[in-house]
Amino acid sequence: MNTQIALLRGINVGGKHIVPMKELTKLLEDAGYTNVKTYIQSGNVVFQSTTESGNDIGQLIEGKWGFKPHIFILSKEDLEKAAADNPYETDEGKTVHFFFFDIEPQSPDFELLDSLKADSEEYKLIGKVFYLYAPDGIGRSKLVEKVGKAFKGVTMTARNLNTINKLLEMVS
Repeated sequence: MNTQIALLRGINVGGKHIVPMKELTKLLEDAGYTNVKTYIQSGNVVFQSTTESGNDIGQLIEGKWGFKPHIFILSKEDLEKAAADNPYETDEGKTVHFFFFDIEPQSPDFELLDSLKADSEEYKLIGKVFYLYAPDGIGRSKLVEKVGKAFKGVTMTARNLNTINKLLEMVS
């Protein structure tokens, strides 16, 4: 059995694309996934499967709720590596954000990011993960609003360090 993590993009945000976590757990268990656990409503699922990927999760959600979210599947090792590569040491888990990309960005617009970055903010791109340290809060960050423009053609989803730490706890 492979332990995997599914990060669902854009669910349960602003009253749209509602996916109740209890119902999602049951849906995945009925489809043959085991040890399914969810964490908060933003779409974090830890599960075990005999296959290498949970690519059918989007189709299962579409069949039940009528929309297909983009889903990032990480192995336990992928998640551990992303956490180990985090360049920002802090006990304040809401200040560090991990943006997971579906592919490695080829030509990010760092000039745009630098022009929007607050003096207190720092960022670093390592492989398919963009790390943002925003000690004044992500809600105040002008850089966050434009991350998508800086990484054109790349689909992403973000989680804060608190969520990453909880997912690591769940997979260990």
